[in-house]
Order: sequence, then C-alpha cells, then structure tokens
Amino acid sequence: MHTDSNLIDELGGPSKLAELLGFSKLGGAQRVHNWRVRGIPPGVKLQYPSVFLLDGKGRFRPGAAASDSATEPERVA
Repeated sequence: MHTDSNLIDELGGPSKLAELLGFSKLGGAQRVHNWRVRGIPPGVKLQYPSVFLLDGKGRFRPGAAASDSATEPERVA
C-alpha cells in the first residue's frame, strides 16, 4: 500500500519536499516530517497536484485520489 510516508521518501525526504513546496527553512522540514505520522493534509495535496497527485507523465500516482467521473455510470436522460 502506498503511504504518505513513502511518498515523502520518493520526493526526496522532509527537507527536500519542504524546499520544493516553498516552506521556510525554519520549521518547514519539521512540518513535513510530521506528515509521516499524521498524513499529508488533503488541502496541501490539492494545492500542489503536480507534486502529490500526478507522476512525471501527468498521470495519477498509484494511491492518489482520482476523479470518480471516469468510473461513474452514464446517466440516462
């Protein structure tokens, strides 16, 4: 199962991810490190979809919340 902690590792660890997100050097890495236990806040994932939700080819990452519209049954008028 893909976890937020694994994703943080894939993105270079807390310090690198904090820098990527533009967080301050003072406290930014600690904030990201706390996400290993608490999980990455959904609002942050939505604010930075290219970092958290999409892979390098513009496709949804495994385990990322994908839109339900692709699996929603067609509605009959």
